[in-house]
Amino acid sequence: MKPSYFIGERVRLRAMEPEDLEIMYAMENDSQAWDVTNFSVPYSRYVLKRYIEDSQCDMFADRQLRMMIVRCADNAVVGTIDITDFVPMHSRGEVGIAVRSEYQGNGYAADALRLLCDYAFGFLFLKQLIVHIAADNEVSLRLFGSCGFVQCGLLKEWWFAGGKFKDVVLMQRIRPESAGQGKG
Repeated sequence: MKPSYFIGERVRLRAMEPEDLEIMYAMENDSQAWDVTNFSVPYSRYVLKRYIEDSQCDMFADRQLRMMIVRCADNAVVGTIDITDFVPMHSRGEVGIAVRSEYQGNGYAADALRLLCDYAFGFLFLKQLIVHIAADNEVSLRLFGSCGFVQCGLLKEWWFAGGKFKDVVLMQRIRPESAGQGKG
């Protein structure tokens, strides 16, 4: 059995804490990231504080799971990773990941995504995870491809960003059969 689904060599995943408010505030209000989200107005500290407080950190209760990505070497919060749009009946969810700009390009996103997938498939026994990625976002396409996600669709002119409509690639990872063994 794996000792922990949340600890890797370089990063670990943990639940949100009240101390994460300022980091989340900065990340959620970075308008550069809004083109890959479904919101276009800033979040207030009050709303984010309530979100942290109200989260039960239970994907089945919240229908989502947000984890903070923490660098093991110094406990720096480098980003967030989520499973959203969780549908228990169909055993699936959508992955989202955001790494703070000063930590990008160091492989932390891949490390965190591998941990999340191990947890989702090996512990929660989800059947599949999906992600929507702008067709011109080569970095994210490579990231998810390197972690076992495969393209399964193309949504034409799906997102409006930068004054134009963008195509979006739909990628999916289905639980390997070996990950579901031992359940029950």
